[in-house]
Amino acid sequence: MAARVLCAHGAASAGGFLRQAAPCSLVPGLRRLTSSNNRPREDSWLKSLFVRKVDPRKDAHSNLLAKKETSSLYKLQFHNVKPECLDAYNNICQEVLPKIHEDKHYPCTLVGTWNTWYGEQDQAVHLWRYEGGYPALTEVMSKLRKNQEFTEFRKARSNMLLSRKNQLLLEFSFWNEPVPRSGPNIYELRSYQLRPGTMIEWGNYWARAIRFRQDNNEAVGGFFSQIGQLYMVHHLWAYKDLQIREDTRNAAWHKHGWEELVYYTVPLIQEMESRIMIPLKTSPLQ
Repeated sequence: MAARVLCAHGAASAGGFLRQAAPCSLVPGLRRLTSSNNRPREDSWLKSLFVRKVDPRKDAHSNLLAKKETSSLYKLQFHNVKPECLDAYNNICQEVLPKIHEDKHYPCTLVGTWNTWYGEQDQAVHLWRYEGGYPALTEVMSKLRKNQEFTEFRKARSNMLLSRKNQLLLEFSFWNEPVPRSGPNIYELRSYQLRPGTMIEWGNYWARAIRFRQDNNEAVGGFFSQIGQLYMVHHLWAYKDLQIREDTRNAAWHKHGWEELVYYTVPLIQEMESRIMIPLKTSPLQ
């Protein structure tokens, strides 16, 4: 009985508070919201205040951004080499990697192989293409495990490395195809860590931006990660030297529309890095 009195007194107090705090016209509305018959409506109303509506998509980002006419998969490798071993590392890479590239039994192509000149020092960068996607990658890895020369190469290489990492990438549909080119050139690999959820937005802007960067044939390839560090974008550029790089990049700012695209893409980036790289003698990209 005492509990009932207390509950009734609490309810009365609460009712009195509502009558004092809220205009009379709002009280019926508040009562309706607290009624059990309108509970779904209350939940829906509350959720509308706090839940951000997401535009639903019917396809994966990779399918929306990657080239439809090819099924190529790319692997980007970063090898940090012991400083005293860099020459020996380059020698064995130039001896073994071209053999895999030229062997028709392996459905893969060495796109380019470099040493970092400016950026992280004593680093080797390799870019491979697997014609046929993941099945081609699986086939190559399976065959290489049975390749005695490659097994010995890996063993020798492991003694020269401090660390290594790789990423599996797809190619942006609107970027140039990375094809062999004559040199001499320097290459810049610009890597962008995007904010999660912004890859489509990045692709939409760069589908327009890439046309501003074609005058000197500097655009080599553009890629985005699928496995490894996610929401990573890599743009690969070629220049005759550092001064031409500077002149080419500055020229883009004189083209109407470039500054607007930069303005909208910069907020999508969490972190970015630039590497200037020198190709090895056996690299298809010279």
